[in-house]
Amino acid sequence: MKLTIGIKAFNEEQHIAASLASAVEAARALDGEVVLADSCSTDRTVEIAKTFPVRIVQLADPTDRSCGAGAQLAFQHAAGELFYLLDGDMVLDPEFLPAAIDFLERNPDVAAVGGRVEELNIHGHEFQIRADSLLKDPNRIPGIVDRLDGGGLYRASAVRDAGYLADRNLHAFEEFELAARLQSKGWKLARIDRHAVDHYGYKMDGYELLWHRAKLGYSGAAGEILRAAIGGSHLSFVVRKLGHIRNAAAVILWWIVLLASIATPMPLSARVLLLLVLVAGPIAVLSLRRRSLSLGLYSFVAWNVVALGMLTGFFRKRVSPAQPLSSLKLETHAGPNVSPIT
Repeated sequence: MKLTIGIKAFNEEQHIAASLASAVEAARALDGEVVLADSCSTDRTVEIAKTFPVRIVQLADPTDRSCGAGAQLAFQHAAGELFYLLDGDMVLDPEFLPAAIDFLERNPDVAAVGGRVEELNIHGHEFQIRADSLLKDPNRIPGIVDRLDGGGLYRASAVRDAGYLADRNLHAFEEFELAARLQSKGWKLARIDRHAVDHYGYKMDGYELLWHRAKLGYSGAAGEILRAAIGGSHLSFVVRKLGHIRNAAAVILWWIVLLASIATPMPLSARVLLLLVLVAGPIAVLSLRRRSLSLGLYSFVAWNVVALGMLTGFFRKRVSPAQPLSSLKLETHAGPNVSPIT
């Protein structure tokens, strides 16, 4: 089979129908298939998906749930020579795939190609900051890039050369980690000037989103990816290119300075002034950088959450990322009949 479009989903009933419809249309035009990898959704995601001509696989163990596991599960059951990774809150432009396939055929040293990702949710602190950052991100400009955030079309052979599609232990940054492993093997990544997907994302207040990510383990992803890279040829790439690690390291250093200022004997007035400078200073710098006091304060809180998450994520239990995920095959156009598969 030429193509598999893999969709990873967890509780995406709001957007999954549009996502599946776009994927089915794109796959049909290229004689491909669609695989939905569900991470034990508790809403109507699977019920909706069963009305589409797609294969549905689901994690057998909900405790395996993570962004990396969802992506790897889809690839684990893919039959195509090419694999497109799509999130359940994304709608694929079917005209992108022929252009992407043509690019890969003309560039045999390129492992994967992405296109333009249209972010439709720019509300809330997190997404306002992200929208501003994406305008300056060189990896969103057409050409050779060092990561393909937002999905891309991959050569299955290149993915296998790098070991696996996604580290099943990662709660975020799975596409970045894959890019690091691919490039350590000599492969290139590219982005072309074609619309690829519309991305809806979460509609949550920034602080609500921080809590949501912390609760589900996403905030520990920087530590997880650092731990995963230790001993690998892609470690230097991860440390140099993932800003979350540098930001978390800066915050941890700030914590040390803050604790030292508390422990150092000094007059009370001097201690209060020093603590005021140490706390207000970073907030002021971030506010100037974001051109907003509320966004600056949010960034300050978010950086501290990421730093704490890096420590907890680094020491989180891991299993071999090459170990197949235990899964169930859900029959389409049928009731809750499931059968175990490996």
